[in-house]
Amino acid sequence: MHVAHSSASAGALLRHVRTGRARSRAELVALTGASRNTVSARVDQLIAANLLAEGGRGWSTGGRPPTLLRFNSRAGCVLAVDLGVTSVDVAVTDLSAEILATIGHPIDIAEGPGPVLAEVDRLAQLVLAEADLEPADVCAVGVGVPGPVEHSSGRPSHPPIMPGWHDFPIPSAFGRYECPVYVDNDVNVMALGEMGAAGSAQDVLVVKVGTGIGCGVIVDGRVYRGAQGSAGDIGHIHVSTPDGRVVTCRCGQENCLEALAGGGALLRDAVAAGLPVGTTREVVERAAQGDGAAIELVREAGRTLGTVLAALVNFFNPHRIVITGGVAQAGVPLLAGIRESVYRRSMPLAARALEITVSAAPELSGRVGAALMAIEGFLDEESVEQTLAR
Repeated sequence: MHVAHSSASAGALLRHVRTGRARSRAELVALTGASRNTVSARVDQLIAANLLAEGGRGWSTGGRPPTLLRFNSRAGCVLAVDLGVTSVDVAVTDLSAEILATIGHPIDIAEGPGPVLAEVDRLAQLVLAEADLEPADVCAVGVGVPGPVEHSSGRPSHPPIMPGWHDFPIPSAFGRYECPVYVDNDVNVMALGEMGAAGSAQDVLVVKVGTGIGCGVIVDGRVYRGAQGSAGDIGHIHVSTPDGRVVTCRCGQENCLEALAGGGALLRDAVAAGLPVGTTREVVERAAQGDGAAIELVREAGRTLGTVLAALVNFFNPHRIVITGGVAQAGVPLLAGIRESVYRRSMPLAARALEITVSAAPELSGRVGAALMAIEGFLDEESVEQTLAR
């Protein structure tokens, strides 16, 4: 019988230990099919580079118990930047995306890259100081931004709510760290955050409901970006309303999902219904506290979102859907509205084992995801080879 073995490069061995698939040299040999000598030599290199550590004994299966290997997540740190329309959060994490220090501040994304990234730079220096770290300790930087990005260059591409940012080279703002900088749109970054450090092999839709609405598409545990990087841009899918009303979206089209069920739409409808609110957050808080009118508005937004998600379920057949973003903090009524529409409109086979949940920590997924994006880049097979060569 032929067993399909994975690569036995140092980077691949590190990934196996990092994700918990292997905990000893013997398990790495079994997993990769490489010789014991090859595996041992590469593990020794990783230990010398401080990326792996040895310690403790595992269970014996006969003979001497194996020495356990563990990933040294304190071998370096990464900066994680979650850039929103009205606020930014900057965190420093270890190499397993554990947050060591974090700070947030209000911003206005429309002020453009100069002032906004100067503020990010100031916050980054503050979190490093708080964690007793130096700029030289930073191995990589991850940045999530609220608009489409050319992932390979880190430049936003005609972002509708980021005036002045088109084609700006965001990595250039982090030159002082002399390390790789990874940039992606906030929804893809949040999707990584929802998958967590251990990752997953599932097909998942991570739907962000904030000011706008977007969807991170995870295929086999990896972010799927599409041909031009705009996969999952579901906020501008057309939705027909039961009462026939017409709403113009900021993109110029009528009845986009975002214009009917996004955070801005929720606030607009709450004000029209006479609720004494000035921000989307206040509507969400009222719903969470049990205000009947706010609950019904949130639930209706959920139903509208659910009609689009039902079509996505029929097309993509995911294992699960996770709802995140500011409006997700409303919790139960949003979820109830979504489930009502999805289960009513999806094909039975696609919906049979479908799990729909709200993120356990919607406010954290952007930072954790930005950290994971930076860590994955820093520890991919090629980068590990370069680190070892140095």
